[in-house]
Amino acid sequence: MMNKKDLPLRKLLQPRYSWVAWLLLVGCLAVTALLWQVSIRLVDDRTEARFKTQSLQLKTAIEERLLNYEQVLAGSAGLFAVAGEVSRDDWREYVDNVDINRYYPGIQGIGFAQKIGVRQMADHIASVRRDGVLNYLVTPLGSGPDYYPMVYLEPGTERNRKALGYDAFSDPTHRRAMVRARDQAKPKVTGKVVLVQEEVAEDQAGFLMYYPVFQGGEVPESRVERQMMLAGYVFSAFRMNHLLDGIVGLISPFLDVKIYDAGEISRDALMYGSNLGSLDEDFSFEMSQTITHGGRDWLLQTRSTPAFDFLASDPRPPIVLGSGIVISLLMFLFVLTLIRSRIQAQISAGRYRAITEGAANVTLVLERSGSPKYASPSSRDILGFDPEKVYDLELDTLVHGEDWPQLKAGFNEAVKSPGKQMPVIRARIRDSEGQWRDMEGTFTAMLNVPGVNGVVLSLRDLTQLKAAQSELHRLAFYDPLTGLANRQLFKDRLSHVVRRSRRSEEPAALMFLDLDGFKRINDTLGHDSGDELLKQVSQWLTGCVREDDSVARLGGDEFVVLLSRISGPDAAGKVADTILRRLCQRIRLNDHEVGITVSIGITMIPHDSEDPGTLMKYADLAMYRAKELGRNTYQFFTPAMNIKAARRLLQQEELATALDGDRFVLHYQPKIDLESERVIGVEAFLRWHHPEKGLVSAQQFITLAEETGLIVRLGEMALRQACIQVQALERAGFESLNMAVNLSVRQLTDAGFLDMMRQVITETGVSPERLELEMPAELLNEDPRMLRELLVSLHDMGVCLILDDFGTGSCSLVALQQLPLDVIKIDHRFIRDIPYNVSATDVASAVIALARKLHLTVVAEGVETPQQLNFLKSAGCAQCQGNLFSYPLDEDALIGFLIRQYERPLTS
Repeated sequence: MMNKKDLPLRKLLQPRYSWVAWLLLVGCLAVTALLWQVSIRLVDDRTEARFKTQSLQLKTAIEERLLNYEQVLAGSAGLFAVAGEVSRDDWREYVDNVDINRYYPGIQGIGFAQKIGVRQMADHIASVRRDGVLNYLVTPLGSGPDYYPMVYLEPGTERNRKALGYDAFSDPTHRRAMVRARDQAKPKVTGKVVLVQEEVAEDQAGFLMYYPVFQGGEVPESRVERQMMLAGYVFSAFRMNHLLDGIVGLISPFLDVKIYDAGEISRDALMYGSNLGSLDEDFSFEMSQTITHGGRDWLLQTRSTPAFDFLASDPRPPIVLGSGIVISLLMFLFVLTLIRSRIQAQISAGRYRAITEGAANVTLVLERSGSPKYASPSSRDILGFDPEKVYDLELDTLVHGEDWPQLKAGFNEAVKSPGKQMPVIRARIRDSEGQWRDMEGTFTAMLNVPGVNGVVLSLRDLTQLKAAQSELHRLAFYDPLTGLANRQLFKDRLSHVVRRSRRSEEPAALMFLDLDGFKRINDTLGHDSGDELLKQVSQWLTGCVREDDSVARLGGDEFVVLLSRISGPDAAGKVADTILRRLCQRIRLNDHEVGITVSIGITMIPHDSEDPGTLMKYADLAMYRAKELGRNTYQFFTPAMNIKAARRLLQQEELATALDGDRFVLHYQPKIDLESERVIGVEAFLRWHHPEKGLVSAQQFITLAEETGLIVRLGEMALRQACIQVQALERAGFESLNMAVNLSVRQLTDAGFLDMMRQVITETGVSPERLELEMPAELLNEDPRMLRELLVSLHDMGVCLILDDFGTGSCSLVALQQLPLDVIKIDHRFIRDIPYNVSATDVASAVIALARKLHLTVVAEGVETPQQLNFLKSAGCAQCQGNLFSYPLDEDALIGFLIRQYERPLTS
């Protein structure tokens, strides 16, 4: 019997198992959605039909009411045709009999506008006043010749009496309707007007319907005769709200109704609005119709309202939707139940096969006799055997002879203990290719279990596990690039050698190696070339030592060699010589041939120390001493090195403290133009105010600052202070002086140097043209592409670029030609021997001539004698500086010197 845990609901709902149920659910929901949309469409169609019916009925009712009112007006006109003369009492009696308030809502009154000539005006006014209208006047008085004042207007309410005497013909809106009614002998309707009898606070739209009355009661044939025979007009005044509210409320109480005059949809043309619509102009249906009456077109606009939509709503679409969803879910659950039953049956039938098909294990089922009758499909992947040919397997030939007795004993024990899992047994099994594989397995006797009826042997392959463990060990203790021991493994080996050497008093040696110039190779040719070099060096080192010795890579280009047994320092020196000769050669990397050398530091065990960490430190110190002595050599550790290192560490701490405490100042040495014999600039020299040593020159601490990296901060401070000094000199009146600042290779190759330059120039406000950057000649040994990009960026800023110490090291003439340099400085060592050393004199002359050919300015530094100055003048040197003119001065002394020099010309 299967339980729910065999197939959880989450797994059952996966499409791979229940895709039929999902397909059925999607289909049922699609049909439900279709029927729901159809029902919504039917309801919408029925609602739209109801809306159109009410709209059409509303139009018909308005037209019928207007026609009825026209008939009332026609009857009024007939009264004049029958009686000829109609008195005020006759008119009042007629209107009272019509009873407009009861039968004709919306009519403000029915009246008569009489045609009066200008000569008849006085008699007319007197006659009307005799009838009882005491304050009667004809207004407004126009230019004539005829007037059409309202003489009668009933019912005689207070409102209507205000209109008596009003000449409607004077208003263009009334006049147009009256003229059309006269000329066509038909009733005509005015445009939108506000009735004369309306109160000031009321702005209800209205209109009038005019019916012409002709003398004699007959309608003349021609238009000219109608103009001559016109006696006046009977008219009805209508208030739109009173006229339509009853109709709209009876026929379409839940529609938003608007009527616009002349078919124009605008606020000024709006004659009636029920104001039932949504404030957001949201409506479901809209219909526009034209009502034509009395020669006037009205636009009747009807829209559905939320109330109309609510009353027209139908519950059947939600019922269809809800019922469809419920039925769809029930069918989905029904089919899901059928699928679950089928899958559980498959699980029950295939449980045994699923268990034995694990990719990590090989499962065998053995007969009671020990012969195999079933092998899991994983045996093909792990051992390479065909599971279908399991009957042909002979276990005693597949199991290693040394492991077969143990495996056979485990089988017998399992038969004796049915259902119990036996302890793990390890054995070597031969695969189809004849290779032995390390495996472990357990026996479980299931002889009486239906579907199994045998002893189950589950074997786990340990080959990959052992390989993974071996790989983890290699990654943990060996350098992945070179395959040498890493720092961790080397520490263990060093500790072991130190303990052994302490017990046996047999000496050993530790060598610390660092490749010379590796960073330049790595930066120039790329990291791939650098890695290839490191691998080649590791092979050479391994070939230089014995098998008992250890070679390790600590990281980067640092290697260590541990000579586990050695007779003494002389033997260690011979090994070092061997390494130097082996590594001192040229190698081709990335189509470039480069030369490499190595610096080696050696410390003896246990003579120098018995502590592994101290030995590593001593070897490192000795290696740095070898680099100081010119590289490509080796040095043994001496106690003096440790003392020097301690002193160096103390100096480094003092330097950092001085930088944090702002104890550095600048002194300035003037630079003289030899043609004008005037000061044209100064060079800034850094000085350290040491609390004990006093003022310390840069030569005593600049190398330490470069090695420790403090030169970056120190250089920024010096540059910023120099820029501030330029501003101070300008304020003192020396606007044309330039400021030269010395830079180191470490500063220039720093990644943030250009950003720092821009920031300092921006913050200090100094003009870049006033700055001169003096760069050491050894900068030309850096990557040419990087160097050119750097100097071009600096040149674009506007600063002057000076190559310092020219003539020392390897200065490429091609670089001088291609790089954007402005000035070169002859090293002071060439100036020092002038004129006594012919070689120095020739070199200086050649440098000056070469610079002039390259259009570069030449500056000579270190000028101390008049003879040197005279030679430089004759050789064509442009500028000089040195103690002959002035020692480096502080800020106050510089100002005094400049004042004195500008007061008198410089003499030699």
